[in-house]
Amino acid sequence: MNSNSSLFSIGKFDLKFQHLLIIGILSLSFSISFLIRSQPAGFGWELNEFDPFFNYRATQYIVDNGIDAYFDWNDDLSWYPSGRDVSQNSQIMLHLTAAVTYWIFGGSGNLYDFTILFPVVFGSLTAIVVFALVRIIGGTTSGLFAALLYSISLPIIIRGQIGWFKSEPLGLFFSILAIYLLFSGLQSKNHKVAISKLAAAGIFLIFGLSAWGGDQFFIVPIGIFFLTLPFFRSDHKFLIWAIPLFTVFSIITSLAFERLGTHFILGLGGLSLIIPTIFVISCIIIQKKSSEKSKNRNGLLFLAAILIAGSTFLVLNAESNLIPLPSYRYLNAINPFLTTTDPLIDSVSEHATTTIAQSFLFHSLLMIFAGLGIWLIIKNSKKLAIKNDMVSFSLIIGLTGVYVSSAFVRLEVFASFSIIILSSIGLSLLTKEFLANKTEINKFQNIFIKSLFVTGLIILLVIPLVFPFQGNILTISNNPPTILNGGSAFQISTSDWNDSLEWIKNNTPEDAVIAAWWDYGYWIQTKAERATLADNSTVSTLIIKNIARMLLSNINDAWNSLNEMQADYVVVFVAGQRLTVDNDGNQALYVLSGGGDESKKQWFMRIAEESLAKYVHSDGISGTDYFWNETLLGQMFPFTPLAYVNFQTNQQSATYQPGFTAVYAKDIKFPVDGNGPLRLVYSSPSFDVEKGGQVIGVFIYEINKDYNPLN
Repeated sequence: MNSNSSLFSIGKFDLKFQHLLIIGILSLSFSISFLIRSQPAGFGWELNEFDPFFNYRATQYIVDNGIDAYFDWNDDLSWYPSGRDVSQNSQIMLHLTAAVTYWIFGGSGNLYDFTILFPVVFGSLTAIVVFALVRIIGGTTSGLFAALLYSISLPIIIRGQIGWFKSEPLGLFFSILAIYLLFSGLQSKNHKVAISKLAAAGIFLIFGLSAWGGDQFFIVPIGIFFLTLPFFRSDHKFLIWAIPLFTVFSIITSLAFERLGTHFILGLGGLSLIIPTIFVISCIIIQKKSSEKSKNRNGLLFLAAILIAGSTFLVLNAESNLIPLPSYRYLNAINPFLTTTDPLIDSVSEHATTTIAQSFLFHSLLMIFAGLGIWLIIKNSKKLAIKNDMVSFSLIIGLTGVYVSSAFVRLEVFASFSIIILSSIGLSLLTKEFLANKTEINKFQNIFIKSLFVTGLIILLVIPLVFPFQGNILTISNNPPTILNGGSAFQISTSDWNDSLEWIKNNTPEDAVIAAWWDYGYWIQTKAERATLADNSTVSTLIIKNIARMLLSNINDAWNSLNEMQADYVVVFVAGQRLTVDNDGNQALYVLSGGGDESKKQWFMRIAEESLAKYVHSDGISGTDYFWNETLLGQMFPFTPLAYVNFQTNQQSATYQPGFTAVYAKDIKFPVDGNGPLRLVYSSPSFDVEKGGQVIGVFIYEINKDYNPLN
C-alpha cells in the first residue's frame, strides 16, 4: 500500500496510511517507556528515593489548603525549629502541576497513588514531544527513531521510573515542549501562529526550570543557537522581533516564581538568553548596514568581540562577584575540571563524575550512531532537507549535552537527549540512503538485501535491552523503591522502614523532634509526620555538620548536643548480612557495610572535618576501637566486632588485618530499661528475625532527659 494513499477523510483532513504508521510507532514508544519505567512496582507500590516524599507532601498541602496557602507555607516539620520557606527553595511547578492534574484526572483516587504514577505518565508522554521536536529538525523518520530511542534510554528511564516523583520527568517534558514550540514558531510562516508559539515556548521553558533547576542546560545551547541565527537565516526582519519575544516571555514568566526572578535573570540561565538576544538584534543591524560581501565578516567580528568581552567579564566577576555565580553543581557542569572541597556534595552518589564505562553502559551503540549522524550531517549538509539552522542546533545540542554530562552522573540525561537527536538523524539518513539505493540486481535480491539491513538495524537497537544478561536496560532499571531496601546494596523488599516510620507516628508525641542523618529527613516528615533537624533539601550545611559532629562525639558531649538541638529521638540505620544462627543458642554473626549509616560513617567524618584514621582502619570501612567505644554512633549501632576474617583463606584474627572483614555480634548498649543517655525503644523487624539473610535495621532511640552526664 502506498503510504500517501488516503484511507478516509474527515472534513478537509485525509487520514493516510503514513498517519497510522506514525500513531502506531508513537503508541509503541509510549508503551515501551511506560512498561520499562513501571518495573519497580513489582517490589512494592511506593514512592522511590527521598525527594519524592517531600514533593508528595507539598502537593498534598496544595490539595488540602489551596495554591495561595502554599505560597505562604513555612514548613515547620523541616529544619526544626526554624522551618523552611517552601516556595522560596522548592520545585514549585512540579507541585502545582501535580496538584492541578490530580484535580482534573485524579477523581476519587488516592493522591499518593497518583504521584507514584505521575513520573511514568509524563516521562512516557515526553516520547511524543521528542518526536515532534526531532521531526522539525530532521523529518518524520528521524522523529520516529527519536521517539523509539527515547523510550529505551537508560539514563532517562532510571530518573523517571514509577515512584520517581522528582524534578526530571516533568522538567524534561516542559523543556523539550518549549524547544519544540520555539522551533515550530521560528519555522512558521504565519506570524500570528509564530507569536503564540514563541510566547508559549518562553512560558514552558521557565515552567521546566521551575520544576528542575538542571533545565538551565537546555537554556545554554538555546543561547548558543541564537548566536548562529544571523548567519544561517536570511529572514532578519522576522528574527529581530521573534527572538526578543521569546526571551521577554521567558523573563516575565520567571518573575512569577520566587525561586527564580532576578536570580534567574542575572544568573546563568537569564544571561544565556539576554546576551544572545541583544547580539541577534545588534548583529542584524550591523549586517543591514554592511555591504553584501562584508556583512558576514562584520557579524563574525562582532561575535568575536562579544565572546572576548564575555570571557573577560567572567574572569573579573570570579574575583569581584558582581553577579552571583551559580552553585557549585552548575559551575562544575560548565567546567568539569573543577574540584570541590565540600564533602557534603561529594557524598551524594548522583554527583559522582561520569566514567567512560558508565557512558558506554548508558549509551552503548547509540554513541556510534550519533557519530555517524554528525558525519552524515556534515557530509550531506547541502543535499539535506534539514535547514541550516536546524543542522546548527543539532550539532550544538550534541556537543553541549555530552560536555555537560561529563560532570555528574545525574546529568547523563542531557547526553542521552543529545545522542538521541544525532542518532535518530543518522539512522534516518542511513536508512534513506540504503533503501533508496538501486543496484544492478533483480527485484528479489534487492528486497532480500534491504530486509537484511532492516533486520540488522533492529537487532542492533534491541541488543541493549537484553545484553549483557545481568546488566541490560531491563535489569538495571528493575530496582526496589528505596524505602523498601533503605537505599542499601540489597535487591530486597522489606517493611522495616515503613514499620519504623509507622511506629514513630503512633508512639511518639506529635511535637516530637527526630534527629537522624539528613538522608532520612523527608521519610520521617512525610510518613511519620514528625519534625526533623535536617532533611534532603540540605538547606543548612552547618546543621548537617553539627549532626555529624554529634554522632562522632563521646556520649556525654553528644547528649548535650542533642538537647541543645531540642531533639527527642535519634534514628540510625544499619544494613548488613546475617551469616549464621547457631543451633546451640550462640549469637548470630553479622557482616555489616550494606549501605546504611555503617557505610556512610566515612562521609560523616569528612563532613565533620574529623581525621578518618581516628575512626576507621586503613580499608576506610572497618571501625577502630575508638569508634566503637568512644563515639555515640558506634554505641548506637547494636553490634560489636568479634573478630576479623579473610573469607578467601578462612583465616581469623582478633585484631584488624588488611584484607580481613569484621564479623559482628548483637550488642545493644542502650537498652530500653537502662539509665544511659539513650534508650532503644524500637528496632525494625529484620533485626530480630533469627535466620540468615539481609538485615535492614532501623533503630529508634529515645533521649533520656533525666540522664546526668556528670555521674
